[in-house]
Amino acid sequence: MRFSKNYLEQALVKLDFKDLTEVQKKVIPLVLEGKDLVVEAKTGSGKTHAYLLPIFEKLDETNKSVQVLICAPTRELAQQIFNFTKFIADLSEKPIDVRMYVGSTDRNMEISRLKISQPQIAIGTPGKLLDLIRQENCLKSHTSKTFIVDEADMTLDEGFLQDVDQIASTLPKDLQMLVFSATIPVKIQPFLKKYLHNPIMLNLNQIADHNLSIKHFFIKTREQERTLRFKEVLTTINPYLAIIFCNTKTSSLDVFNLMKELKYSVTLINGDVPYRKRKQLIDRIHNLDFQYVVATDILSRGIDIDSISHIVNYELPEDFTFYIHRSGRTGRMGKDGVTISLYEFSDNEYIDKLESVGIKCHYKDVVGAELVDGKIRKERDKRKQAPSSTDAKANKLVNKPKKVKPGYKTKYNKEVLKKKKELFKKFWKKH
Repeated sequence: MRFSKNYLEQALVKLDFKDLTEVQKKVIPLVLEGKDLVVEAKTGSGKTHAYLLPIFEKLDETNKSVQVLICAPTRELAQQIFNFTKFIADLSEKPIDVRMYVGSTDRNMEISRLKISQPQIAIGTPGKLLDLIRQENCLKSHTSKTFIVDEADMTLDEGFLQDVDQIASTLPKDLQMLVFSATIPVKIQPFLKKYLHNPIMLNLNQIADHNLSIKHFFIKTREQERTLRFKEVLTTINPYLAIIFCNTKTSSLDVFNLMKELKYSVTLINGDVPYRKRKQLIDRIHNLDFQYVVATDILSRGIDIDSISHIVNYELPEDFTFYIHRSGRTGRMGKDGVTISLYEFSDNEYIDKLESVGIKCHYKDVVGAELVDGKIRKERDKRKQAPSSTDAKANKLVNKPKKVKPGYKTKYNKEVLKKKKELFKKFWKKH
């Protein structure tokens, strides 16, 4: 696909876009046509550039009002989108004003600047955008031509749906709205019906495809202390970069301290780490200053780190869809990746769900600092309950009656029992 603006063609070269991803091939033409879209696409599918490229193609660089509003659920994701957007904007000969609005920034300075001029592209978190649009009335969203809600299901998870709803209510009716998400929860459907006009629904989130470049290894804890099994797993891998996911800030801190004690090159990212420090750590992660990152699900979505070779689930996430988000951190853009998960007996139903959506699970064990094939999960359940050799012989020696008469089962079972006793007597005589 070719764009009419030279700086977009330059961007494609600098981004090394030899081929568009499947998401980009489907989304870009529809955005250029002005269609409302709801796109289900997995993490790492190139969806950010799928909407950024056509947005710049349609952008009027001479119009100094707000033309595009992009809403992201976290500061990290907003920062990432801003970086991508600024990279493209800086290639334009005509200046393009791109600004980011998130928490922990100088609010008074932002307000003062907005009173002087408006950004052409505004990117931010729901709460901050709503504050500037509704409370301060200084970000003039009513001139927007395109509104993008990125990671919509995560926005719902974070409890921002009401904020996004209020932002959308300030936008013009003829606006183009684009919603991107890994999944589309039922709870978000009323919002979509309220604001989107005959949207095109694209389900490009094929989990089976997601599975192709990622190996999914599951290791049973054997109901022993999880940290012992985890230390065994660490001896089997030498990752380029690994993220170790935990479900809580407490467990992530415990795992981090354990790995520091074991002298691993490791850092920690969770909700207790201040935003400014998280930003610095993510920059250092990009620079490969660490080999391991212990994290909560704050890193499972939106953060684009191409060099991740391994994902380790110290704990399986409570919602099985978050397993997909976590594993999607590796195997990105066609590269191979490995996800290793500790599981216990109570997780059987959970893993059944993963397998039911096309994830091919391989069961492993640790032997001598190596991952080897382990026992197949629930293999006992899959075996047919074969009768003992004595039972089988006794059943063969008793002919089932051809005609069914009252009490035949009782008589039949007595005959079988009689033959079993005879067989046991013969056995003991020989031994």
